[in-house]
Amino acid sequence: MAKVKVYSTQTCPYCNMVKEFLTNKGVEFEDVDVSVNHEAAQEMIKKSGQTGVPQIEINGKIIVGFDKEALEKELENSK
Repeated sequence: MAKVKVYSTQTCPYCNMVKEFLTNKGVEFEDVDVSVNHEAAQEMIKKSGQTGVPQIEINGKIIVGFDKEALEKELENSK
């Protein structure tokens, strides 16, 4: 099963959409709130070069934003 981490904030509607999407797919994920976890925020920026959320890491690959097609493709590839 894929190792999935979602970098998000509590006030981001797209973050909530990503988490709902993953939950509906039955995908377990780690939710990291970068608005309170500054170490994780720096880790996220280092990995992607981006500051915006959501960012989803699937088995080491970063997807920036709620890109449903990219998420489905990466989840399928990680089976």
